[in-house]
Amino acid sequence: MATFGSGNNNRRNSTNNGLTSEFERLLVGQPGVAKQILPFVEMFEAGLTPEGRPSGVFLLLGPTGTGKTKSVEALAETLHGSSRHILRIDCGEYQMDHEVAKLVGAPPGYLGHRETQPLLSQARINSVASERSSLSIILFDEIEKAAPSMMRMLLGILDRGLLRLGDNNLVNLERTMIFMTSNLGADKMQKELMPGMGFAAMNVSDEKGPGAKRLESIGLAAARKKFSPEFMNRIDSTIAYNPLDDKAMLKILDLQIENIQNHIDHRLGARSFELEVSAKLRKFLLERGTSIQYGARELKRTIQRFVLQPLAGVINSGQIPPGSLVEIDLKNGGKILIRIQPESEEEED
Repeated sequence: MATFGSGNNNRRNSTNNGLTSEFERLLVGQPGVAKQILPFVEMFEAGLTPEGRPSGVFLLLGPTGTGKTKSVEALAETLHGSSRHILRIDCGEYQMDHEVAKLVGAPPGYLGHRETQPLLSQARINSVASERSSLSIILFDEIEKAAPSMMRMLLGILDRGLLRLGDNNLVNLERTMIFMTSNLGADKMQKELMPGMGFAAMNVSDEKGPGAKRLESIGLAAARKKFSPEFMNRIDSTIAYNPLDDKAMLKILDLQIENIQNHIDHRLGARSFELEVSAKLRKFLLERGTSIQYGARELKRTIQRFVLQPLAGVINSGQIPPGSLVEIDLKNGGKILIRIQPESEEEED
């Protein structure tokens, strides 16, 4: 019996495997997330997403610093080659009903009609797609802070895949994936993780373990208490994020240092150099920049303070020859030591 289309299937499987590996490389410590998001991308690429609604709707729950927003950025980078291909809406800026007009534009006859350009216009949504993928990603950050009128607007979008703007034009959102992040239940999760002095933190290292399931149930219960059943029923997947373990934190640090090296190579060009961060300084950065309470949220600022700022001073002084090796280390007393091989040494407070 002849088999048709096997070559196309092999190419598609290879592409999908590439998407998964790249997504999981960028999103550290949450191995189950790819399995819940990427199948919707595959359905979109295959033309199998239902008509009349967005291509995927996701509610991301969990403690701060666990990778909820990073998941959306990782998907944008995987699909479009840049984490900037996201239409991001900070719901903290839309806590009052009248502020929602910024999203859809004021109706004709209202003050500021011509001056108010809707954020959710068709042009703005299409602008975050790319030549690599026609799928647009929209992020509603901290959705629990949104005004009631925004929630009603979202119900219509999730139900019909359409949005009517203030000028009566319709926006089609069928070629979008909508993500909503929330810290609902975070306080109760924190109590579960750190129940009190003298108690060990909950073990959630196993994705399917009892600790992870307990945190997931806390997040889901908080979401169902906050949002109406109609709203929850329009969500394709609710994803609960677990706190990151030490291994994941170290991998995130390595990835951020790798990004710094790539930035040096790209921005400095012929003046670029090789950056090396000592094991002692890496340990210090993890101690200062990560915690059970905030996850990896503070790590980027810690790297900026103890790596990028001292490094910038040495670059600006012209002490780093092109192609040299620059090692950043930690001396006793918390001072940063920068070694430039084989030229010189520079000590920074």
